[in-house]
Amino acid sequence: MKEELIQKLKQEIIEVLNLEDLTPADIDADAPLFGEGLGLDSIDALELIVLLERNYGIKLKDAAEGKEVFKSVSVMADYIEAHRTL
Repeated sequence: MKEELIQKLKQEIIEVLNLEDLTPADIDADAPLFGEGLGLDSIDALELIVLLERNYGIKLKDAAEGKEVFKSVSVMADYIEAHRTL
């Protein structure tokens, strides 16, 4: 189940952030999303917050929570499994 969610998340991240040059296979589930990993920025973080709300019914309380949730695709999947409402 988690593996399916990770694959789905990778595809959603590519679509939401317009990363057309990447495929889900290019994204390491355990690599950092920000910094040296996928290299996302604060605008991308906002897009990911919207993705969580729209696709999974999850509302993050604050930026600090977002930093924890968006450490990697794997961490996002764990968080979604624990908190999803959709």
